Amino acid sequence: MTKKTYYISTPIYYPSSNLHIGHTYCTVMADAMARFKRLAGYDVMFLTGTDEHGQKIQKVADEKGMSPQQHVDEIVEGIKELWKTMEISYDDFIRTTEPRHIKRVQNIFMKMYEKGDIYKGEYEGWYCTPCEAFWTETQIEEGKCPDCGRPVEKAKESAYFFKLSKYQDRLIDLFENNPEFLQPDTRRNEMLSFARQGLEDLCISRSSFNWGIPVPIDEKHVIYVWLDALSNYITALGYPDEPEKFDKYWPCDVHLVGKEIVRFHSIIWPAMLMSLDVPLPKKVLGHGWILLEGGKMSKSRGNIVDPVKLIERYGVDALKYFLLREYTFGQDGLYTNEVMLNRMNFDLANDLGNLVSRTVAMIEKYNGGTLPPFKGEGEFDADLKAVALGAADKVEACMDRFSFSQALEEIWIVVRRTNKYIDETMPWVLAKDESTKDRLDTVLHNLAEAIRIISILIYPFMHTTSKEIRKQLGIWYADVAWEDAFRFNMMSGETVKKGDPIFPRLDIEKELEALAALKDEPAEPEAAPTEFKPEITIEDFEKIDLKVGEILECKKHPKADKLLVSQVKIGTDTRQIVSGVAKYYTPEEMKGKKVIVVANLKPISLRGEESKGMILFADNGEKLAFVTTDAENGNSVN
Repeated sequence: MTKKTYYISTPIYYPSSNLHIGHTYCTVMADAMARFKRLAGYDVMFLTGTDEHGQKIQKVADEKGMSPQQHVDEIVEGIKELWKTMEISYDDFIRTTEPRHIKRVQNIFMKMYEKGDIYKGEYEGWYCTPCEAFWTETQIEEGKCPDCGRPVEKAKESAYFFKLSKYQDRLIDLFENNPEFLQPDTRRNEMLSFARQGLEDLCISRSSFNWGIPVPIDEKHVIYVWLDALSNYITALGYPDEPEKFDKYWPCDVHLVGKEIVRFHSIIWPAMLMSLDVPLPKKVLGHGWILLEGGKMSKSRGNIVDPVKLIERYGVDALKYFLLREYTFGQDGLYTNEVMLNRMNFDLANDLGNLVSRTVAMIEKYNGGTLPPFKGEGEFDADLKAVALGAADKVEACMDRFSFSQALEEIWIVVRRTNKYIDETMPWVLAKDESTKDRLDTVLHNLAEAIRIISILIYPFMHTTSKEIRKQLGIWYADVAWEDAFRFNMMSGETVKKGDPIFPRLDIEKELEALAALKDEPAEPEAAPTEFKPEITIEDFEKIDLKVGEILECKKHPKADKLLVSQVKIGTDTRQIVSGVAKYYTPEEMKGKKVIVVANLKPISLRGEESKGMILFADNGEKLAFVTTDAENGNSVN
């Protein structure tokens, strides 16, 4: 059965300098939606990238004494590193300086030109270099750009024009009869009003600078930034010369953009596609701005918040949660460090982190670390299950509306209900009486099941936290599956293992002081200190039987994509060991390796396959490497 496709894009960002938390907000939203759709079974295409041409780039590069290409290469490397740090799961990163894009933009220009929608003329108007935009006399405000508020300059030059006016009536019809095309409604009403005032033909080339894609019929001109930049959404799919991917994913399901560029995406871009006889995107969503006290966050104003510093201090998932939970889609939101820290403390440390920590600790204390089975329903159980099992449908409905904040609220209803269940059932009281052991087992079981469901629900927003929770629950080997959020009583017999607090509680006053001190300091990468586990005695170490083994055969686990099943020979003994390393090695790469094995580990069953031991790997944070030796098979490691 062919999967349904889902195509989502961010704007392609302008690499004049490093990105700030406002750009992060947009990309985190797109990433959460892409992860959610993948989890729901869709074939997802998630596109982001950089818009690298234009006069502003050339000017900045000249000031730095380097070529424009050198300048953008340097900035783009930093952007890609930021998205890596943020664990953004994009499927393609398009750069407008790439040959694939340049060639296809020139083809698009020629298609529009041959249709009669492009002509040469002379342009005179007010030009804003930072925005790469021309304005008419009536549009500027006191000699300043209506978008960014900076001074404009009178400019006159020959140029090629796109007949935007030709598509005015079709655009008005689009806004009037397809209200879902542009959301929220406030943006649609603004654009409908703008179109009704009359659309002028659009200047789409420049000849006063040369940092851009040459016009194929006149190399004295470069293609103006908006025809160049907007085309990325289809050039990345191979349009027009390699149609296979384009036919699969187009039309785009959602263009996610900031409200300041809604006009380009909802008027100019649809008109271009109409000229090309290409279907329009299904939806354009214009999100609001993250504001600081004093106004919009802006690189040019120098009032930005560096997401890297926040990640270094609080982790990726905490920052993602804050951005998606705190701000309502479509509306502007005020950022302060205090708001962020309080959200992290109350929701993440107090509610979620404490729930996981308490539950795992109680299973370890009251049942030796083994998750007990369900042993009959009691008071409060039905309500807990109803709340947990009803959440996934509500989250789906919120995600369909891009209501990330409400989706997380629906999840936190489950988190709070599960915490309340602990207070209602009081496991510490049940543990004092042997006659209530079955009830205690059921309570512990239900707590773990509710947390398992929570781990699925939060995955699109905080996938690393989801994995850590599942690790502590003893289901690290089981793939996260959305359909499992609709099922209860899936676990029994797992070995839980308490880890470090998922979200440590913060001292707000100390953190505010630390963030204030960081504000003006340049970020300097430091090597993370090597961490060590608590000390053990020689007697503890002597309990572990380490042996040299050789992997004779290896195959994929039939029921878990993350697991590999190996037959390992240790001296005269051959045993089966299951390892969670399929992400890093194929069965063929495992076969024949000489490895170190923990030979006296208690056997366990992982998804129906018995595992008698553990193969040791070294973890460098990015990849697991074999711990190998030249010693003879079967030798002890002392």
